[in-house]
Amino acid sequence: MLQGVERLITQVEFRHSGLTGASPAEVESAIHAADLATLSATDGHFAGVARDGQTIRLARTIGIPLRYFVAKMFHGPILIAADRIDTLFDWCQEQRIGWQFDPMYTRMVPAHYLVEIDQIGCPDPAPRYHRFFKTEVETGSNDLDELGAKYVGAAYRALKAWVDQIPANETIAVAFSGGIDSSSVLLMLRKAILDRCESLDRLKAFTLNMGDGKDAAQAEAMMVEFGMRANWEEIRIDDTDLGLEEAISVIEDYHPLDVECAAVALKLLAEIRRRYPTLKYLVDGDGGDENLKSYPLEDSDLTISSILRNPLLYQEGWGALNMKHSATYSGGLSRSYVRTYAPGAKYGFEAFSPYSVRSAIAESVKFPFEQLLNGSVERLYSLKGDVVSRGVKQVTGDSMPVHPKRRFQEGAIGDSYRDWKVSKAACRQIFLRQWEDRLKSAWEANNQMSGNEIPDGTLAGR
Repeated sequence: MLQGVERLITQVEFRHSGLTGASPAEVESAIHAADLATLSATDGHFAGVARDGQTIRLARTIGIPLRYFVAKMFHGPILIAADRIDTLFDWCQEQRIGWQFDPMYTRMVPAHYLVEIDQIGCPDPAPRYHRFFKTEVETGSNDLDELGAKYVGAAYRALKAWVDQIPANETIAVAFSGGIDSSSVLLMLRKAILDRCESLDRLKAFTLNMGDGKDAAQAEAMMVEFGMRANWEEIRIDDTDLGLEEAISVIEDYHPLDVECAAVALKLLAEIRRRYPTLKYLVDGDGGDENLKSYPLEDSDLTISSILRNPLLYQEGWGALNMKHSATYSGGLSRSYVRTYAPGAKYGFEAFSPYSVRSAIAESVKFPFEQLLNGSVERLYSLKGDVVSRGVKQVTGDSMPVHPKRRFQEGAIGDSYRDWKVSKAACRQIFLRQWEDRLKSAWEANNQMSGNEIPDGTLAGR
């Protein structure tokens, strides 16, 4: 194997959003040095890659995806890092080694881990996982006011830090349904702007209505109650094509609920972009359901026992080293946050949710769920509204009505949503067909290069 040959290709720069506790340069250095203490001391989001001799290190948080693929070339394994599967494939195609590629051979760095890979040749390098996010489980009080104040307080501090890093002349959009999470985020954002002595003209809330969705009327009523009707805009789209195939291509995944959510988000963001060509910053409440375990159990194979015995199940899945973990996609919100990130990136938005940061997650994990629920699924479903509304009142001073839970796609589409529901098998077939079409050209004889062949010039990237 040749020495001194660059074997890391980064197709994406170090990224961060709402980062606190260390500077971007310090976090980059911490990834290079495997300094878990520095990474642990931060909040907000980051994703980065570094090479230290033959060792490559990658780390990310929930809000920013980071993928990699290990290809074989004349000097041994070479790792390509990017935020998307198709970006990894495009680089391989440029090097005429696309025939080595399979989307299922790509890897997502699991959120809250630093991954180390030694590029030392065959057999394939085995990743080592080092966790930098430690949590206390069920150590919180039974007092809902106290729990709400700490949880919403953590989310507010994260949101305020994000706002502080945005130029004061920039408008901030809110994806607003009038539900618990988006309403609490809107009220926190209002407080953050007013605390900076700035005009609320910076804030614009958008609600999608694709026919007879109930979110629009709910959202308008909430904005009137908050005295912010002038800051609200309905995005009405009468469209019979939800665009599921496009959504699968954009998020590069096939979980049906995430596909449906992304499809609706793409409709919303495309129209916002058409109306406001320069609007850049977007905030939502993604992660709020995961933190308070507020998902209908009947929609999955989960039981109340499984979610209580696995405190970070909804945020991280079953765990990076466990059998049910997907190395290709990660798990939990670590996987599904792409439904927010990818549509935003497609239309040039920087999206942020204060409920996806580690400080808010840590406060939610402290909830003594066993005691609060006492085995009751019905109490599980009502708990989030009780806690968040109390927290919002203490943090912002505002009273926040609590409405019945609806998924984003259901609230935007309405009763006809049931006609759009798709199966995982159908979504996976679309995903595989899309990749079959992409990979055809990689297998053309005149477009292949042997891994033993030395290419002319230097490798692209750095």
